Amino acid sequence: MELRQLRYFLTVVEEANFTRAAARLHVAQPGVSAQVRQLERELGQRLLDRSGRTVTVTEAGAAVLPYARAALAAVEGMRQTADEFTGLLRGRVTLGVVSGSATGMFGVAELLADFHDDHPHVEIALTEDTSERMLAALRAGELDVALVGPTTDAPPQGILWDIVVDEPLAAVVAEGDPLIAYVEERAGLAEAAPGVPLAALAERPLISLPRGTGLRAALERACAQAGFAPRVAFEAAAPDLVAQLAARGLGVAVFPATEAEVAELGLRALPFAEPVPRGRIALARRADGPQGPAAHAFLTRLQEALMPGAADASTSGAKERDHKGS
Repeated sequence: MELRQLRYFLTVVEEANFTRAAARLHVAQPGVSAQVRQLERELGQRLLDRSGRTVTVTEAGAAVLPYARAALAAVEGMRQTADEFTGLLRGRVTLGVVSGSATGMFGVAELLADFHDDHPHVEIALTEDTSERMLAALRAGELDVALVGPTTDAPPQGILWDIVVDEPLAAVVAEGDPLIAYVEERAGLAEAAPGVPLAALAERPLISLPRGTGLRAALERACAQAGFAPRVAFEAAAPDLVAQLAARGLGVAVFPATEAEVAELGLRALPFAEPVPRGRIALARRADGPQGPAAHAFLTRLQEALMPGAADASTSGAKERDHKGS
């Protein structure tokens, strides 16, 4: 039995697909299949069920999986211990980012490039997904750290997060939209609260990010508090596309924006009346902290970039904190 066989077996289980596992391992797919079959022959048990559209573990495979993980972890621990004597950092880091943010305000590409320059032996895997799926992946150990849009005030059990963005949402509409005249008319009434009341969107087609994102959850929660369910006519994964749909007059877009940011598209960003729904982004990780020195170093780098002054805080989860947007 070889460590390579265990690594191939574990990667196939994580990817649920031989082709994706081979791409991740940077080897040919037939080689992965051959090594896993050799492992099965040596153990005398079928470890993987290949009959479905995705590869799953058999009962025997599930039983031996923890031992395979422990063996690989032990070898990685030996390598890391030896590397500590030379100051060399190795390993693999998995980062998740909420849909639409990878090319936005965080400069993810620059962060990854800078970290790679400092630690060229650390492999970094980047995933873009909804917040709900990334939080589940964090709990399952499939991600080390993620930038998520919180859908609740407090983090789920087993998760810690730090709010790095907290912005008011706005109703973004094309010039000439009746919502503009409505707001201007309300502004002349002494008894009317300034801004767009959520109830004004009850009968309007809305444009929003997909379900599972923090912005969509904030919109749905605010509308529920106002007594109605939002009628989302169009969904887009990125705020830029949401804005473009609004510019074509397809509905009221709801996302964090200012007049200056959307003016070049011929749009108006109308603030909401109190209570103002807010869009938030959080830097999330497991409560017991990322596993391995590489993931710890990467989390520290993210904290330095997104939360200046917070990098000295413990990232091991020993001191559990509940960040609720402040």
